[in-house]
Amino acid sequence: MMEDAGENGGAGVWTFTGWWFALVFMCATQDIAVDGWAITLISPSNLSYASTAQTVGLTAGNFLSYTVFLALSSPDFANRYFRAVPSNVGIFTLDSYLTFWGWAYLAVTAGLAILKREERTKEKDSILDVYKVMGGILKLRNIQIFIVIHLIAKIGFQANDAVTNLKLLDKGFSKEDLALTVLIDFPFEIGLGYYAGKWSEQYTAIRVWCWAFVGRLIAAVFAQLVVMAFPAGGTTPGYLMVVIVEHVFSTFMSTIMFVAISAFHAKIADPAIGGTYMTLLATVSNLGGTFPRFFILKFVDAFTVATCTPPSIPPAKDLLKGNLITQPFSCVLEAEKHRCLAGGGTCDIQHDGYYYVNVLCVIIGVITFWSFIRPQAMKLQQLPLRAWRISDS
Repeated sequence: MMEDAGENGGAGVWTFTGWWFALVFMCATQDIAVDGWAITLISPSNLSYASTAQTVGLTAGNFLSYTVFLALSSPDFANRYFRAVPSNVGIFTLDSYLTFWGWAYLAVTAGLAILKREERTKEKDSILDVYKVMGGILKLRNIQIFIVIHLIAKIGFQANDAVTNLKLLDKGFSKEDLALTVLIDFPFEIGLGYYAGKWSEQYTAIRVWCWAFVGRLIAAVFAQLVVMAFPAGGTTPGYLMVVIVEHVFSTFMSTIMFVAISAFHAKIADPAIGGTYMTLLATVSNLGGTFPRFFILKFVDAFTVATCTPPSIPPAKDLLKGNLITQPFSCVLEAEKHRCLAGGGTCDIQHDGYYYVNVLCVIIGVITFWSFIRPQAMKLQQLPLRAWRISDS
């Protein structure tokens, strides 16, 4: 399907988009059901652990879909640890891995539908009624402030989240080392999910979230210093250890933020419309982490100055993967960079926009946090639960 989408100048991209829209729509529907289920299953005193369970599940899913896939699809990894006779392909390809987990997903869903028995509710809300409820939620003044906080809160570390790993790979950090970094990071993320939920109960969720916010800004600065310090001779064991420490620290803060804010969502959500309430807040929170990313990547390209330098001695034709580069041109964009390297050229970066944009993001994060986000978030935490209910508002 991906190959068909790319043929004829991308003519099949809309069909591809439609299939993915349907897939995400069905997953989102399940997500809403699980959010509402968590509120009814878990006692009010332990609601913070709903976010812990979600964190553990998401972490395990990311681990299996990213780290495990990179390892099992790598010919070098498979030849080193699993094969007696080397091969030029990994154990899994992308299509076989997606097929396997697609069937696993369907099996778990069918098993849950068949084996789980629930009491039938007498409520018969239509889709229009649900949207009316969402409209009522959005009319609450404190919800509107909370939405603004969600939309701007993640700007401060967007460059770190979106670009740092790409810059490490650009500088020569291998995908296998990056997968190893995530592999080591996995048990920390699982363990921290539990403690973050515990801290959210002990110190209040918003307070813990604010502490992690500051830590995540520090992690963004730390990450930039790590990228700047990349060894000229390539990755060394000492540098790999520094990258692992940076990644664990960044994930530590990100996990605490996620668990703490999810615990707050579960606390304020009205159990009568828990799934709708939590999904609305989670959607806005996710939107705050995704919509700035497009602009961040654009700004990184805009601030970057890179020139493709033709080879001084033209290489043999059989060594070229494209047309020979004979004139300098800008290789900021990924497509131009590939054309440069395929034609025997060298893409020299004079100014890396990542550094400028990351510093700018951190400055914006510091200003918005101390001037608006923290004061307003602490005020919202002090509100009684009835302030978050439609019926009592």
